[in-house]
Amino acid sequence: MYDVIIVGGGWAGCSAALGARKRGATVLLLERTDMLLGTGLVGGIMRNNGRYTAAEEMIAMGAGELFVLCDENSRHSNVDFPGHKHASFYDVLKMPSSVTDLLIKKGVDIKFKVRVNKANLDKSRIISIESQSGEEFEGKYFIDATGTAGPTNNCVKQGNGCAMCVIRCPSFGGRVSLASCCGVSEYEAASADGHIGAMSGSCKLNKESLSENIKAELEANGVAIIPIPDELRENHLARKACQQYALNEYKDNIVLLDTGHAKMMTPYFPLEKLHRIPGLEKAFYVDPYSGGIGNSMRFIGMCQRENNLKVSDTENLYCGGEKAGPLVGHTEAIVTGTLAGFNAAGEAKGFEPIEYPVETAIGFAISMVRSKVDSVDGRGLKYTFSGSVLFEEVKKIGLYTTDKKEIRDRVEKVGFLDYFNSAS
Repeated sequence: MYDVIIVGGGWAGCSAALGARKRGATVLLLERTDMLLGTGLVGGIMRNNGRYTAAEEMIAMGAGELFVLCDENSRHSNVDFPGHKHASFYDVLKMPSSVTDLLIKKGVDIKFKVRVNKANLDKSRIISIESQSGEEFEGKYFIDATGTAGPTNNCVKQGNGCAMCVIRCPSFGGRVSLASCCGVSEYEAASADGHIGAMSGSCKLNKESLSENIKAELEANGVAIIPIPDELRENHLARKACQQYALNEYKDNIVLLDTGHAKMMTPYFPLEKLHRIPGLEKAFYVDPYSGGIGNSMRFIGMCQRENNLKVSDTENLYCGGEKAGPLVGHTEAIVTGTLAGFNAAGEAKGFEPIEYPVETAIGFAISMVRSKVDSVDGRGLKYTFSGSVLFEEVKKIGLYTTDKKEIRDRVEKVGFLDYFNSAS
């Protein structure tokens, strides 16, 4: 029997595993596919805007290993692009193996190609979970890090159909929510126009399929901005999960970022129009493969939870990442996953769960999202340190800064300096 079992090996699940190991728990991480990181396999953007503050808070608290690893594997750092400052782009081709190696080194047991689709309960307490193949896993505490992207039927119903994205539902089976297996009521994000969920906010192009001058600009500067002729413009801004990029610059231009692939900051763009833009005549989608017509749907099936990340009305289930609310981004997933793992391991050993102090940006964010999703309007918004309503509030109350000493002093003032390494 494991102290902590985590379902879902995206950024939230990986950080939860490390958080749990910091308390000496035995940890099993179950991943539905054959690789870790989930949407992080094609993501790559770190430290932009308030994410810099959040990352440095976590480092000061003693739980910054994944941020340091991203820094070590960054192709570009301190990059500005429309609406964003001081961003870093990690190499999506290197990070999966780097994270896997780190987790194994830290003593995390990992099982791939395990699709959990059943929970065995004693009232509101999970006793064990089972995979589609019938394998059973017993644990003391569990973490739902299954995310909210897909499965295929949601992309068909709410989006433009299965776009063959990195979630890879046809190959490994669709995402199954552990919370829903426990009978926990979940909620959906709905926009003002009635759309359920939101499309993943970017596509990836093969850099080798771009013109030599665009490729050279990307590799030199980390960003390339290509004007779109008026007659070719598409406006999908309202459908994006990443509302921090819902700016006119992304409607009027093709914005490319170098993450190993050429990350195109739009949910989708018709291929026949893309090929009419100078320099993109031979552009080739690598994620999603049908990026000319659509993208994966997210924010369908989130958990009501406490600020300590325990799922409401359950005894031994925590959540992280998008399961913890309409939080957008890798940084946000790491922050929530770490706390979920740390608290699950703590409870398994008889300790009370903790919360991040609200005097920190990460504590404020988790508290803000929980309060906002109690309303229908609040559920329709997206929250991220890098833009939109959350970043504006973080700036308004004076928590946004890139001064590492100021951040460290703030963390020390609330008694959390190196907390995750020193707590019993």
